[in-house]
Amino acid sequence: MTAISRETILIAPIGDFDADILYAVEKMVPRIFGMPCRIEPLLDDIGFAWNAERRQFHSTAILAELSGKAPIDAFKVIALTRKDLFIPILTHVYGEAQLGGTSCIVSTCRLTSGISTVGQRSLYLERITKETAHELGHTFDLRHCKDHQCLMHYCRSIGDVDAKSSQLCRYCEVLLNDQLKREGRR
Repeated sequence: MTAISRETILIAPIGDFDADILYAVEKMVPRIFGMPCRIEPLLDDIGFAWNAERRQFHSTAILAELSGKAPIDAFKVIALTRKDLFIPILTHVYGEAQLGGTSCIVSTCRLTSGISTVGQRSLYLERITKETAHELGHTFDLRHCKDHQCLMHYCRSIGDVDAKSSQLCRYCEVLLNDQLKREGRR
């Protein structure tokens, strides 16, 4: 019997996404995490996570569903959605992740704030890749960082997203490399 290698980070769009968005995320994954990735939808509908009272989707419920549907060769799963997400203690989230787990999700819904997604496309793509890298970092057990420039810095506003860099700080990079070594990835 051959063991199946879990080496791939899966990008799982929920709904249709422009090719440049998927390409930007696909380029970011090996640059920051040093792992190959592929694009494969896992969920067609997230209606099960709809909260009528809040008029938003509960991201934690989506993460549980994603983890259950992850292919055997997928080490981590990144879901992208255009739907507005929440967790009960916050009015909204740009994304959520299972800390040290398999899945994360990022919503592009509020990443359009204050910009034209056509005229300021590069800024829009940068916001998406920063938040995707942030949430994926949580799946590697990275916590929020106090360094305002670090990808792992907690963002309370879209201004915070714009202000942080597209890199991990030195400390978080060491933590990520240590985690990857523990998991036999480096």
